[in-house]
Amino acid sequence: MTSNTYHDLAAAGARLPIATDMVLREQPDHEAILTDGVRLGKVIEQAAHRYQTPLALPLMDLTIEKAELLATQGINPQSAATFHFSAAPGGEARERAASALSGPGLARHAANVGAVRYVAEQTDLIACGLAIGPFSLMTKLIADPIAAIYMAGMGLTGQDDPEVLLVEQTLELAQIAVERSLADQIAAGARMIVIAEPAVNSVYMSPKQLRKGSDILERFFTRPMKRLRAMLREADVDLFLHDCGELVDPILHALVAMEPHILSLGSSRLLWEDAAKVPDHIVLYGNLPTKRFYADDLTEAMVAEQSREIVRRIRATGHPHILGSECDVLSVPGKHAAISGKVAAFMECDCR
Repeated sequence: MTSNTYHDLAAAGARLPIATDMVLREQPDHEAILTDGVRLGKVIEQAAHRYQTPLALPLMDLTIEKAELLATQGINPQSAATFHFSAAPGGEARERAASALSGPGLARHAANVGAVRYVAEQTDLIACGLAIGPFSLMTKLIADPIAAIYMAGMGLTGQDDPEVLLVEQTLELAQIAVERSLADQIAAGARMIVIAEPAVNSVYMSPKQLRKGSDILERFFTRPMKRLRAMLREADVDLFLHDCGELVDPILHALVAMEPHILSLGSSRLLWEDAAKVPDHIVLYGNLPTKRFYADDLTEAMVAEQSREIVRRIRATGHPHILGSECDVLSVPGKHAAISGKVAAFMECDCR
């Protein structure tokens, strides 16, 4: 693919919510669709047509790789959400993961891959895959990684402290799981991969340590991500890098250094200010506060006004930008119609 595709979308004033979940939840048997690759692919296709985009964006479900990885360690998928490693998993765990993850995978992963294949083979849309990033996956595998990451920021390694060792070795496991996820989706025909790293933020990584020159970003984000970036380049697959966490400039610079085709940031950032910190060949995406679209105090009129402000301010910078979500738009029981109205508000408002 070529980045011209995304620049053309930006130049055309494209608006794009990550809102496949909204379409899925309108289906009466939506839970069954989650394990049916073809039907899930059709939902993704329907969402792309509804939101008038060539990008067939999948569900932003960041639980898949955790369940896949833990299954290799004998953890039942029903227990995966609450499971955490209490000690460094070690070499045997890595060997089990590398061996077992060569198979077809659990039903949800298999369906996601099948959906990518359906879009790639049966539609003229750009088939997009999705995976959680290694660092964010690691934070889901440990009950409290913050203290250990802070100690690592002081210069400690796994040889110095068992908690730091737990973070280091769990990150290695996470890397294996994410690489497998990407490989399967690439093989199915993905032409772009969304990698979501929301935990790469100022909660997990101390801004004070970063300002003092700590190497925690390099150790825990940049090195793992460079491996994924190399995979994508080798396969000629584009990168949509998403981070909706609270960010400081050193984190932004690390994200930019990954050379994504599209960089998606949360509403903690002012995109028109970040435009000067991001090269023009990277399309900025976002960043309406879609995490709050369920809230009654955020009205459709407010969403439309925020949309106009973002577009007006970024247009003044000349930086390529696609108006969209700060994160995925999720259907909330009892709020589906209200959320849909807010999506429509930013899709339809006059931003001239």
